[in-house]
Amino acid sequence: MRLPLVELALLALAAAVVASTLTRCSGGARRAAVRASWSLTPGVLNPAVTQATIAATICRRGWTSTVRPPVEYTNTLKVRGVRQYGLRGPPSAFQEDHLISLELGGDPLDPRNLWPEPYPRAVEVDRIENDLNRRVCEGSLTLAEAQRRESALKHAAG
Repeated sequence: MRLPLVELALLALAAAVVASTLTRCSGGARRAAVRASWSLTPGVLNPAVTQATIAATICRRGWTSTVRPPVEYTNTLKVRGVRQYGLRGPPSAFQEDHLISLELGGDPLDPRNLWPEPYPRAVEVDRIENDLNRRVCEGSLTLAEAQRRESALKHAAG
């Protein structure tokens, strides 16, 4: 059965209205997740952080501030990363994030461990990283498992 052109146009219009209504009812359109690229950002570990050294490193209060790179360094990488990832928007819309976070033993300076993670997702992921760190430090999760979960989170879910 072939629909007349007017009926096709009305059907298309109805579909557009339904899609628009669903978007408004769900709180607006969501941006597509930005996933870390395996080729650009595979993640690199800090060799000083191992299961045997966590008490003196990631589980010691304030330790990450001793290894965190300067903002000038990460801002330079962020501008380059936004371009490499083909992202739109100002650099302030992104956090230059460690794929394997400092609190889970990620390398602080290696560009292969840093990527432009969009806000507000970056803030949500920070909470997950803190929870993984807590679980490693209390002994309910190994360091290697926490690192694997963090990598999977950022590579698969953004």
